[in-house]
Amino acid sequence: MTETMQALVVLEPDKLEIQEKPVPEPGPHEVLARVRATSICGTDAHLIHGHYPGFWPPAFPFTPGHEWAGEIVALGPGAEAFGWAVGDRVAGTSHNACGACQKCVEGQYNLCENYGKPGLHAQYGHNVAGCDATYAVHDVKCIFRLPDEVSFEEGAVVDPASIALHVARRGNIKPGDTVVVTGAGAIGLLAGDAATICGAARVVVVGRGHRLQKAAAMGFQTVDTADGDPVVAVRELTGGLGADVVLECAGVPETLTWAMAMLRRGGRCAMVGIPTEDVALRLQPLVLDELELVGSRASAGEMRRVMPFVANGRMRVGELITHHFPLSEYAEALAVFDDRSSGAIKIIINP
Repeated sequence: MTETMQALVVLEPDKLEIQEKPVPEPGPHEVLARVRATSICGTDAHLIHGHYPGFWPPAFPFTPGHEWAGEIVALGPGAEAFGWAVGDRVAGTSHNACGACQKCVEGQYNLCENYGKPGLHAQYGHNVAGCDATYAVHDVKCIFRLPDEVSFEEGAVVDPASIALHVARRGNIKPGDTVVVTGAGAIGLLAGDAATICGAARVVVVGRGHRLQKAAAMGFQTVDTADGDPVVAVRELTGGLGADVVLECAGVPETLTWAMAMLRRGGRCAMVGIPTEDVALRLQPLVLDELELVGSRASAGEMRRVMPFVANGRMRVGELITHHFPLSEYAEALAVFDDRSSGAIKIIINP
């Protein structure tokens, strides 16, 4: 195996470079993987553009990337005891939690109480080096076996699929529910599939442009925000009652306001989109109509739960892949990702 690798390095916001770097060595309970595919996430774009100063990443230069798939090429001490072997096909997730705090013990490792503390918690591609490179090291807690029928490119979209399943489960969807998804990006479209898996009888996606067209092609009912008030449209579709559950996947203040107004009495909104500014909400309906608003962060155990649905096609990750680029053309790929007129949904990078 070569001693050096190619890695994407963000020198400072919006300044990218492909560098030759030493191949990292796996430590205890870690594996070294040959990365075969990564996918660009909205968080990657925000991070590269410097929208989370001092947080993600803590400092520049930095290698991003957290949605990936590949095969194991080396094992660190103790990794074999967990059943891993060289040659295993894997998909990765970002949270390497401490495993010992109360939230980790309860299974909510996405809420690790030691988040960001060196030696206790790391989030690959966020506060420690990520996978936009030829090789990457991950703790065994953060890799999952990739079925043979799932390609590496599809495997690179399993992490967002797990996030979509997590928000659907946070929505507490019941069989027969009408579920509205606000935001027709990758997470929103996958959340539509997740809602169906969880028992929704009807899924309505609210959005616009080519992504909403994709939602329609996937068989979801759609509401185009360009055609008028989406709250009125949802009310009309539901006989005036509103949605049992809304999955808010856009992270825009306006869409959260819509989401809460779309709920029927006793409805629940699960919110995975992260607004970059505060939102003004009417609180009276929250009390008088017993509405619920809950947050949903990343995933917590859904990587393993979602994998069979990726393998059997019920979680349609492959349909969202629109573009492929080599690692050397990452800057071009990011420009396509940022261009809402490009038709991009999920862009695959092949290191």
